[in-house]
Amino acid sequence: MKKEHYIEVKNLVKNYGTGSMRVSAVDHVSFYVDRGEFIGIMGASGSGKTTMLNILSTIDTMSDGQVSYEGTDISRLKEEELADFRQKNLGFVFQDYNLLDTLSIEENIMLPMTLCGQKKEEVDIRVKSISETLGICDILGKFPYEVSGGQKQRAACARALANDPKLILADEPTGALDSRSSTMLLDTLQVMNKELGATILMVTHDVFSACYCDRILFLSDGKIYCESERGNLNKREYLDRIFNIQSQMGGGELLC
Repeated sequence: MKKEHYIEVKNLVKNYGTGSMRVSAVDHVSFYVDRGEFIGIMGASGSGKTTMLNILSTIDTMSDGQVSYEGTDISRLKEEELADFRQKNLGFVFQDYNLLDTLSIEENIMLPMTLCGQKKEEVDIRVKSISETLGICDILGKFPYEVSGGQKQRAACARALANDPKLILADEPTGALDSRSSTMLLDTLQVMNKELGATILMVTHDVFSACYCDRILFLSDGKIYCESERGNLNKREYLDRIFNIQSQMGGGELLC
């Protein structure tokens, strides 16, 4: 019997322009994500990784292909259905946090659940549970401008988890952080994945960030160049493998 994957991407295409001016930002890409995986997408600027993330997040539309979440083909959903699907099934962690400065950290985390009409008792329990796991209980009453960048990003992670989404999409989440805060955030993502069971897809150009992933898809010119699983490798060994693959991205023997 064929295994049903949590998320399936089949022959995904995104074209810009027409005729001789047409450019394929994503060129017949296929991959899957299983429940509880932590997947990384790496590639140079212009490789198609952000375009692909935008399609998976329903922010952008595909030119061809199929993206399915537990059998739901998002290409068949109307605009209102897409907005509802996005709100209930996807969590986002952005490079610039996207927290609302007029709301406290607690209110920011509550927001997705409040918008979905969840009861206050359920919201309070969920916020308390997530905040304890991510170690931000002591800043819930503060506003975003009163906390550090690392604390903002952990708050953004808590908000992303609020509705227990099918997939958390992280777009260069360490890009605006110093090395210490980056490590704290990556440790937080790992806790979300390993302890809270979150399925995560992270776009990154940073090798250190990528070594936290279970599996990495390497994109080049809109296509999957290769993919690599961490398996039993330790962090140092996995870093070396990623560096080796990157060194081959211009051609040569695949090391995936």
